[in-house]
Amino acid sequence: MDDTSRQLFEKACQLIPGGVNSPVRACHNVDSLPLFIAEAHGCHLKDVDGREYIDFVLSWGPMILGHDDTDVTAAVRAAAGRGTSYGAPCPDEVALAEAVIAALPSLEMVRMVNSGTEATMSALRLARGVTGRNKVLKFVGCYHGHADPFLAAAGSGVATFSIPGTPGVPEAVVADTLLAPYNDLEAVQECFKRHGEELAAVIVEPVAANMGLVLPEAGFLEGLRSLTSQYGSLLIFDEVITGFRAAFGGAQARFGIDPDLTTFGKIIGGGLPVGAFGGKRCYMEQVAPKGAVYQAGTLSGNPLAMAAGLATLGKLARQDYSALETRTRSFAEALRDILQEKGVPIQMPTLASMFCPYFSEKPVRNFDDAKGCNHALFTSFYKQMRAQGIYLAPSGYETGMVSFVHSEEDFSRALEAAHKVSF
Repeated sequence: MDDTSRQLFEKACQLIPGGVNSPVRACHNVDSLPLFIAEAHGCHLKDVDGREYIDFVLSWGPMILGHDDTDVTAAVRAAAGRGTSYGAPCPDEVALAEAVIAALPSLEMVRMVNSGTEATMSALRLARGVTGRNKVLKFVGCYHGHADPFLAAAGSGVATFSIPGTPGVPEAVVADTLLAPYNDLEAVQECFKRHGEELAAVIVEPVAANMGLVLPEAGFLEGLRSLTSQYGSLLIFDEVITGFRAAFGGAQARFGIDPDLTTFGKIIGGGLPVGAFGGKRCYMEQVAPKGAVYQAGTLSGNPLAMAAGLATLGKLARQDYSALETRTRSFAEALRDILQEKGVPIQMPTLASMFCPYFSEKPVRNFDDAKGCNHALFTSFYKQMRAQGIYLAPSGYETGMVSFVHSEEDFSRALEAAHKVSF
């Protein structure tokens, strides 16, 4: 690690808990120190020591158009010239709501918020409010932000009451959070048999992208839709990662599932701090001030974020998602083949513009499988790739991201770096 990043991190550790403002950035999982980024353009980063990297993190997903996209940057600059925050409605929030609703097949209304975490906690509150029930079922290894009800560790058995997964969360707060393994529809069925009349909602990442990249097995999402409908529970799709990435219409369009509520993250704001939750009109009209379920935010609908979102979605609507998926799959398969030739166990699932190297003998279908991968091999791979200017997520539980601006030269340089990796 070069001197300036190290010095900044040492100083940050005296001022910021752990030296970072989000834990995974500390790079503890990969036995490294964080890089401090000075600037980013297209799919390239430059750190404070002047080293350049090909970026396969993309701010954890939202920069699907690449960094500093000309149209998005121009929209933000123009909006900033009109003022950075109003605390009042602005025209672009209406236009962005219209664009999001038009893109997602299940949405009839949407409420802008400031983060994915805020979106998921609001969607859960709404589900509880409209059903009059308290319990929620989530899946082990799926991440829905750091709101208290979602920070639960798995207990034993098929689907059990949870215990807090972090200090500071009282047991009572997660007592109504139930857990099941991802892709295990039988476990979900058992949970509904025991608690169906008490379940307000099932919340799921339709593609689990916070334990690496775990695709839903045939019938899993369809089964969730059927069970929630049968028992009068709401189905919440957390599309913070998959929204406008799995397809322009999100994972729900790709898999043909009609959730009741959907949550979104920063991709709808061009990477600026923004999120949203939306769904059927009959539910969304229960949100204040129209209804009694309270949710608010001073910066919700911020004019800079709305302008960036409009520019982003307008441009994404014209992109060739199929071509990007083909290019991503070709790159991921070539990377897999290179690593296989080195004699290490490797799985490389892909979906749309996402990929994930799992150092495992068998396919990964849930969080237990992800935990069973060889994380020491991933750490070695990460460190050697970073040393060659390839920027990957610093955790084996994260997803690789490709943008529309990654070129064949970028892919070739990454594959050349992989050829030089030794285990």
